[in-house]
Formats: sequence, structure tokens, C-alpha cells
Amino acid sequence: MMRKDRNSVYSKKVWIDGGFHEATVFMRNGIITHIEPGPFPAERMPHTKPIDARFHMVIPGLIDVHVHVNEPGRTHWEGFETATKAALQSGITTIVDMPLNASPVTTSVAALEAKKEASRDKMYTNVGFYGGLVPGNLHEIGPLIEAGVLGIKAFLTHSGIDDFPNVTEADLEAAAPLLAQHNVPLLLHCELDEPGTREALKHSPRSYAAYLASRPKDWEDRAVAMAIDVCRRFCCPVHIVHVSSASALPLIAAAKAEGLPLTAETCPHYLLFNAENIADGNTLYKCAPPIRERANNELLKAALRDGILDLIASDHSPAPPELKMLDSGNLLEAWGGIAGLQYLLPASWTALADVLTPEQFIPLLTEAPARLLRLDNRKGFIRVGYDADLTLWSPGSADWKIRPVSGAVLHRHKTTPYLEHGLQDVGGDSFLAGIPITAGFHNLPKTPNGTWLFRK
Repeated sequence: MMRKDRNSVYSKKVWIDGGFHEATVFMRNGIITHIEPGPFPAERMPHTKPIDARFHMVIPGLIDVHVHVNEPGRTHWEGFETATKAALQSGITTIVDMPLNASPVTTSVAALEAKKEASRDKMYTNVGFYGGLVPGNLHEIGPLIEAGVLGIKAFLTHSGIDDFPNVTEADLEAAAPLLAQHNVPLLLHCELDEPGTREALKHSPRSYAAYLASRPKDWEDRAVAMAIDVCRRFCCPVHIVHVSSASALPLIAAAKAEGLPLTAETCPHYLLFNAENIADGNTLYKCAPPIRERANNELLKAALRDGILDLIASDHSPAPPELKMLDSGNLLEAWGGIAGLQYLLPASWTALADVLTPEQFIPLLTEAPARLLRLDNRKGFIRVGYDADLTLWSPGSADWKIRPVSGAVLHRHKTTPYLEHGLQDVGGDSFLAGIPITAGFHNLPKTPNGTWLFRK
């Protein structure tokens, strides 16, 4: 029987420093101890027999930097146990929890401690935390940074819950120097709303076209421009979450060409789904910013290929079925969020398999998230001395797809639009701290082995 603190895996395709190599990766006590080229002779391994993964790509454990777990306070929406089990199902070994929609929201060290206590002994993946910037809590940002949060999140429009209000440009200007000093990223939900855009939706609350018009691209584009201006003036690292507007891409590209410390993500639902195919009253697809037209979304895919967008994150934002207004189809009142943590890998690859090669795709879920979190000295790469978090990935043919079934959904609720779509079956077996984990509804670990992740 293999010792839990000493394991190894062999594959013809191990992802090492930007390329695939036939190699055996050795792990002990949660760390990659050495990497040998090719299959390692059995007589030189008295303590362990390598797991033969020759038909899989062995890549760094996936990192999802945008997850709403909601515990404590709204655990009936989603909790750490269900969220991290669902993450493992997609080959994700690390998630980062947003400061909302838990209660209390993570806008103070006291709230962070409550979050830690709520997650204790429930983490099947590694878990990091963001702090939140809201009006009036500037004095809490320094202590949150000292406590080890991986970033500070703010909204430029109403967040959806009243206990996490949106900030103004003045709030950003006050916080940016402190974040720049500590090299802590400012994560921004970029929408600047204007009055009057919701009138059509009020009259036709089931119309997806009316919902899309109620949150136009201009909202997002103006907010991105503000974020870039703050980034430029204060040399503050800024990360734009869930980019959905393709017309914001030239702004982001120009800021990067200028050398600003700006990064940006998009999400699988903006790549796989298109507004033209969303039926009126189907609130499963409601999110903010909204899912836009096919032509827009094709440009987002190209931006990932061209390096304008840095990474993909799920923006897992679940809610109980009654809050999604499934029966009435009321897009005005339904909760705006998509449950997608379990489908980050298969949904992303299904959307991008015709646009990106595996070599272009892998860094979007591994290296780039690790760099954003300032964890690239221990995660996101298969290197000696790094954490032994690995994912076994088998990208299938674009023509071979499966339809997810509700019984296999490990989110607390089964309300997800991914159940309506065929996704590529890409596997998801993992090593977490060197311990092999077989994905599957009945094969997840019996005990949680995840750890907290904090900035040092």
C-alpha cells in the first residue's frame, strides 16, 4: 500500500516549464521532491510504485481565483464542504473565496476570522481569501493585508447584497496607495450604471433581450477605463474580474502595452453560452455582467489566445432555486449568478478547443492565477520544491461530448445552466499535497485535506 506522504506519477506528457515531457514526478510530504526524465526504473523505488498516467497530461493543479462560497451566514446557498468537493471534481486544487456573499462579509479581520472558523475541517481543496473594500472601511484594509488576504475586492455598481455596497472613485483613490505599497491586487467588478436602462426590463421581466439591454457594454467599458486610470496614477496592481464586453478589450490591451500592472479574467459562461440561444424566462443564465452576443464572445476567446485576457475563473455564484425565480422566469428579480465551479475545466475547454492549443490553454488555469495571487513561488508550476498539487487532464475530441447529469452535481444546489449543454469529458483526477484523488461522485476523499492559503 502506498504511503500517503510519498507518491509518484509517470506520464508521457508532464507539463514542465511551458512544454510536455515524458517524466516521473516524485512527491513527499506535500512537496515535489524531484522530477526524473522518462519512466523511472522500478528497482530504484523501494517505497512506492509510480501511478501510471501515461494516457493523461499531468499539469499543475487548477486554481480558481473567483469563487463565492457564502459560508458563514448563507451556507444554504453554498458552503465550504460542497464547494470544495465540487472543485475537486473539475481538477481544481485551490480556490479563492470572495468577500461576499457570506454574512458577515469579509470587510474586517474579525469577519476573516469568522470565515476561517467556518471553513475549518471542511476544505477538500486549498482555500485562500480576499478582503473587501466598501465605503467606510479603509482602516480595515491594512489589517486585512497583514492577516494574509490574497487581494482586495470592490464593486463599482450594486453588488446584489446591501451589506457589500459599491465604492466610488474616491474610495479607490484612498485605498490604491496602500495596495501598491504591499503589491496586493485590487479586484474590481467593472460596471458603472446609469439610470433608465432597466425600464424595458420592468415592462418585460422575462425578456432576455431586455435584461441584456439593461446592463449595456458601455457600463463595463467606462468602469474599465476608470480602473485603468487608478492603476496608472497609483501604480496599483488592478485585476478586472469577469470581463464580458469585447469593446473593453482595446482599453485593456493598450494599458498592458503601456506596462501597467493590469490583469483581467473572463469566465466559461461568457465563452460557451451566447445571448442568441438564451430563451426568455430562463433565469439559469442570469449573471452580471450579462452573457452577450456570439460575435462579442468570439472576441473574448481571441483575447485569451492573444494574451489580452490573462486567465479564466468560474465566478461561481450559486443561490437556492427559489432565488433564481425558476418558476416565474423573472429576470428582473432573479439572483444574478451562475453556479459553475464544478465545470470550470470541461466548460472552458469545450468553448476553447477550436481556438487554443492545450499549450496555450493550460497557463490560463494554472500559471496565470498563481501569478495573480503572488503564489507562483509554490503553485501553478510543476517544479522541485513546489506544492505537490497536480491534475490529470485528458482533453477529448471536440466531437465527443457528455451531458452533465444533476445527480453528479456536487454543488449544494443543481441549478446550473451547464446541465443543458454537452461538455467534453476531460477527466479531473488530482493530487492534493501529493495524495492521489480519484474524481467521481463516490470516490472523493472521506476526509478534507485542504489547507488555508495566506500571503506571507
